[in-house]
Amino acid sequence: MRTKVKWIGFKGQFFTSVFIANEPFASALIESNIEEDESSPFLRYNKAEAVVPIDFSSNQEIGFRFYFGPNRFYTLNSYDKELELNQLIDLGWGILGWINRYAVIPVFHFLEGFIGSYGIIILLLTVLIKLILFPLTYKSYISSAKMKVLKPQIDEINERIPKDKAMERQQATMALYKKAGVNPMGGCLPMLLQMPILIALFRFFPASIELRQESFLWATDLSTYDSILELPFNIPFYGAHVSLFTLLMAAANIIYTKMNAEMTQSANQMPGMKTMMYMMPVMFLFFFNSYSSGLSYYYFVSTLITIGQTLLIRQFVDEKLLLRKIQAQQKKPVKKSKFAQRLEDMTKQQQQLKKGSKKR
Repeated sequence: MRTKVKWIGFKGQFFTSVFIANEPFASALIESNIEEDESSPFLRYNKAEAVVPIDFSSNQEIGFRFYFGPNRFYTLNSYDKELELNQLIDLGWGILGWINRYAVIPVFHFLEGFIGSYGIIILLLTVLIKLILFPLTYKSYISSAKMKVLKPQIDEINERIPKDKAMERQQATMALYKKAGVNPMGGCLPMLLQMPILIALFRFFPASIELRQESFLWATDLSTYDSILELPFNIPFYGAHVSLFTLLMAAANIIYTKMNAEMTQSANQMPGMKTMMYMMPVMFLFFFNSYSSGLSYYYFVSTLITIGQTLLIRQFVDEKLLLRKIQAQQKKPVKKSKFAQRLEDMTKQQQQLKKGSKKR
């Protein structure tokens, strides 16, 4: 089945060439092959064949346009809205695209009008994002603080119930959380809600032509990695260079992970959890080393601000008062859900049936 084509485009990291027909092509064949020879000066070979409907019986004029320019969202968006050339910029799917389109790009573009340094723009963007997400950071800290003050009671459960009864331990712990009104996932969920923003920026920074060849501090180009040391050998999955912003980002994440580990010591009943917590910064160190230094810089500053917010919240949260509130909550009767009530009724019926069968 042939499909009419309005335009044909070949996109690089920062620039795009688009061949646009005033009247749609009847069909088109497009090929794109990556150059496998690393010594070649070419990266990719692009080829397009288009069928143009022509009426030779009349004096027909056929118009075309050609766009060769940067992958700048507002430039492509204003060129011809019916063409939707802005779709050439991959902002991510679903909520990721919405975050970039309606939040990150407008704020970034607004700050560009007043500030010449893109490093400062990223800093201000980070501060703004962290201020918006501060309620989630606060909620995460309170949840972790509740887990911390409950640690003596969890230790008592672990001492009372042997290790070989892991299921019974877990049930007793969950019952304690329920009676205390504590959600064990409360510290994780707010952080998970922040992940779409990080992933959206993960898509935005490397493809942002605004950062191309823009320097900040020791980084000569914020759109690529900031190498401070070239290695004489290649480390698998890491590369043959050392990126300083990535190192700083990993170090900040390790510090923040240590702070979280101190707050959630009650999670020691989950084997391997502490190891997994420290594995993430190490994985980021390998993954981000060859990525955009602008992204590593954002994540580094974001983590520093989170550490600062955590230390600030710690000054205003009275753990003794928090424990008294939890103890007051524990004295209240736990309301059973309809599902839990039905489950309890079914268990009682089964026990009665078993007793009746034994009497027979």
